[in-house]
Amino acid sequence: MVNKYSAATLLLLGGLTSTALAQDYSRVQSKSLSENGTPFLVQFKTEGNAYQLSNAKAVLSEQLELSSDDQMLQTKTEADELGFVHEKYQQYYKGIKVEHGTYSVHARQGRVESISGQFEKVRGLNTAPSLDASAALNRALAFVGAKTYMWQDAREEAGLKQLENNPNATYKPQGELVVMRNARTANPLKAGKPTLAWKFNVYAQMPVSRAFIYVDAHSGDIVGQDAIIKHVAATATFATAYSGTRSLANGTATGGYNLRETTRGLGIETYNCKKGSSYTAATDFIDADNNWTATEYNNANFDNVAGDAHFGAQATYDYWKVVHNRNSYDNAGAKIKSYVHFDDTPGDGVGYENAYWNGSVMTYGDGATTFKPLAALDVCGHEIGHAVCEKTANLTYANESGAMNEGFSDIWGACVEARAVAQFGLTGKSTFLIGEEVKKAGGALRSMSSPNQYGQPDTYKGTYWKPTTTTPNNTNDQGGVHTNSGVLNYWFYLLSQGGSGTNDIGSAYSVTGVGIDAAAKIAYRTESIYLTASSTYAAARTAAISAATDLYGAGSAQVTATTNAWYAVGVGAASGGTTPPPVVAYCTSKGTSVAYEWIDYVKLGTIARTSGADGGYYNGTATSTSVAAGSSQTISFSSGFASTAYTENWKVFIDYNQDGDFSDAGETVVSGSSASTATLTSTFTVPTTARNGATRMRIVMSDAAATTSCGSYSYGETEDYTINITGGAALAEQGIASITPGTTLNATALEKAVTLYPNPASDVLNIALASKAPAVSATVTDLRGARVANVRFENGQLNVAGLANGVYLLTVSDGQKTFHERFVKQ
Repeated sequence: MVNKYSAATLLLLGGLTSTALAQDYSRVQSKSLSENGTPFLVQFKTEGNAYQLSNAKAVLSEQLELSSDDQMLQTKTEADELGFVHEKYQQYYKGIKVEHGTYSVHARQGRVESISGQFEKVRGLNTAPSLDASAALNRALAFVGAKTYMWQDAREEAGLKQLENNPNATYKPQGELVVMRNARTANPLKAGKPTLAWKFNVYAQMPVSRAFIYVDAHSGDIVGQDAIIKHVAATATFATAYSGTRSLANGTATGGYNLRETTRGLGIETYNCKKGSSYTAATDFIDADNNWTATEYNNANFDNVAGDAHFGAQATYDYWKVVHNRNSYDNAGAKIKSYVHFDDTPGDGVGYENAYWNGSVMTYGDGATTFKPLAALDVCGHEIGHAVCEKTANLTYANESGAMNEGFSDIWGACVEARAVAQFGLTGKSTFLIGEEVKKAGGALRSMSSPNQYGQPDTYKGTYWKPTTTTPNNTNDQGGVHTNSGVLNYWFYLLSQGGSGTNDIGSAYSVTGVGIDAAAKIAYRTESIYLTASSTYAAARTAAISAATDLYGAGSAQVTATTNAWYAVGVGAASGGTTPPPVVAYCTSKGTSVAYEWIDYVKLGTIARTSGADGGYYNGTATSTSVAAGSSQTISFSSGFASTAYTENWKVFIDYNQDGDFSDAGETVVSGSSASTATLTSTFTVPTTARNGATRMRIVMSDAAATTSCGSYSYGETEDYTINITGGAALAEQGIASITPGTTLNATALEKAVTLYPNPASDVLNIALASKAPAVSATVTDLRGARVANVRFENGQLNVAGLANGVYLLTVSDGQKTFHERFVKQ
C-alpha cells in the first residue's frame, strides 16, 4: 500500500499554505532545537499580540519555515485536564508521509503557548521509487533472515482474521512508501539523510521477532529498523506465584471459570500457550470452583503465574485509569490479552527466557537458566508500558530514543508495583528494583536507585554508557537500549526520592524529591505530550521541564527538581543562575563530507568526548562545563582521518554575550591550522565582561581557511557544546570588550607527553611517556568510539596483530594522567 496524498488533498485536510512566512521573533519566549537543527520546542509569549489557535497552521508554517513541498496534515485534537488543547499534525513531503515527522500545537484559552515535535527538513528528494514493493520486501526478509514467518502459518492467519473480524486481514507485510531518516549506514554522505523508503511490518515466527523494516526505495539498502517486540463477571481467588493470594475479576466458561473479565475497558484475558509458540492454539485456564489454590496451580508447569499475568494486567489497567485517567494503553479501553507458557522453540526442553509486548498482546515465557517465569508485577507493568509508549511518543526502539522507551517502561513498572504494594500490602517487592522476583540467582535486572550496580550508566555518556550506532541490532542491543535506559531511570528516582552527590562528569548535584506521584505525572506528560519518535535525552530534558511547568507552574519546586534531576544525570544545566538563555536561535554550521576527516576528540573542563564521524555536525549542547569569568582555560581537540592526515583549519567560538551569534569582538577564541594527528591544545581567557549563564561554544574543523561560524563547507565537521559562565558582568546588548584570543594551536604538549613507534604498526606498538613513568594501562577504541577487545598490553607494548587495518585511538595512563594519541594499523 503506497501512502501518498497529493498536496492539494493535504491542503483540504488541514495542511498549510505553500508560502512560508517570515520569522516573528518578537512573539517567541524560548526555542530549543533538535539534533537536526529544526525546532523541537518553541514557547511563545501569551500576553499582548499572542498567537491564536485559529492561526495554528500559519504558526507552524512560520516557525518550521515550510516550503511548497512540505505539508502538515492535522490528525487529531485532544484536550487535557489542565485546560490545554493539543492539535496533532503529521508531516508529508510532496504528499508522502515523513516517518516520525509529527508536530503538536499546544494552546490554552485560545492562545498558542507552544509548539513541539520532530520536523525533518527535506529538500530535493526524488520521490519516484526505483524499487517496487515486492522487490523491497524481498530485501527486508533477507535482512530479517527468519526460518518461518507468521503469514506462512495458516492457523495464525485464520486466527488473525477472526481476531480482527476481517476476512482480508493478514500478517503478510504490505509496503508503505515513506520518507525515512537513514539510520543504518556508516556512509557519512547518507547517514541521517532523509531517504525514500518502503516500510514493512515483518512478524517472524521462528526465531520470534517483529519490527518495522525500512528499505531504501532506490538502492534497496536497509535504512531503518524499529522493533515492535520489546524484550522483557465473577471474582476468583488465586494463589499467584509472586503476589500472594489475590481476588481477580474473571468470567465463566464451560466446565467452570476462566481468566477473562469485562469490567475494565473492553476486557482483560489470560491464556495458556501450553509451552508452544502459537497464539491461535492457546486455550483458557479453567477452574471448577473459582478458587485457584496453590495445591492446584503451584505445580511443575508453573500454572500459578497465570494468576500473576491476570493480576498484573488488572493492576496495570487500574494504575493508568486511577492515576492518569487513561483508559487502557490506547486510552480507548483496548482489551489486554496475556499469554503465559509461551515457548519460541517448542520441544527443545528449554523454556523461553523473555517477556514482551508484540504490538497486540502480552507474552510471557517460563524462563530457563536465568529466569523464573517472567510474569512478575513490575514486568507486567513494564511490558504494558511499551504499549502506552507505542500509542503516545512511539519512541523508536534504537539508540537514545530506544533507551528512553525502555526507561519509561521501567518507570511504569515501578509505579504500578508501588501502587499495588500500598493498596494490597504486598511483600517481597522493591519499587526501584526491576525484575527482582524473576531472577533465579537473586538480585534484579536493573536498579533505578543505583544503575551502576547492574552495569547501567547513571550519567549521560558516563560509566557503562553504550555507544549509539548506525547499525542497531540485537547484537549491540539496538544501540544500548537496555543499558542506557539507566540515565532516565536514575533521573526519575532522583526526581521522586531526591538525592545528592557528584556525577561521572564531575558535577555536584542536590535534588529535593517531589514524591513518586508527582514525578509520575511529570514523566507521563513528558512522554504523552511532548516527546516524539526520534527524541533524544536533550529533548527529554526540555520536554520534562515544560511538562512540570504545565502541571505545577513556572518556578515551582517541581520544576526546580525536574531541572536539577536532569543536571544530576549529566543532561543540561542546574536550576538557577545556569539555566539556558532565552530565545537564542543559532545559525547552522555543517561539513558536507566527513569521508576523509572529522573531529574525533574535544575536551574542556568536564566536557570530554571521543567520537567517530557525526555526519558533519554534532549537537552536544546537552553536555556542559562551567568556566569562571577572567579564568584561563585550555581546550584540547584532534582530527580523525580516514587515511592521510590533511592540514585542517580550526576555529573555536564562544557566544560570550549570549546574543545568538559568534561575530562580536573576542568571540573567536581559537584560530589556527595543523596537519598533526596528535591532540592539539590552545589556551584562552574568559573575559570578565562575559554574561553569566549558559551559552554556546562552537568548534569548527574545516579544510578551508575561509570557513566561518555559519553555513556549510566542503570537508570537515562542526560540534556545539554548552558553557556555563560564572562571575561575569551583565553585558550590554551591543557586545563585549575585545580580548586576545588564543590564535596559535599548540600541538606539542600531548605530542611530547606520549610517543608511539613504529606508527603505522603491523604487530607491536611501543608506548613511551615523556615523564619516563611506566604506562600502566592502555585501551583502544575504533573511529566509532567502540572499545576494541582483541589487543594485549604489557610491558609498555601493545600487541595490535589481531586488529583490522585502519586508524584507532589509544588512551594510555601512567596511573595519574591520561593521554590520547592515534595510531595506524597496517
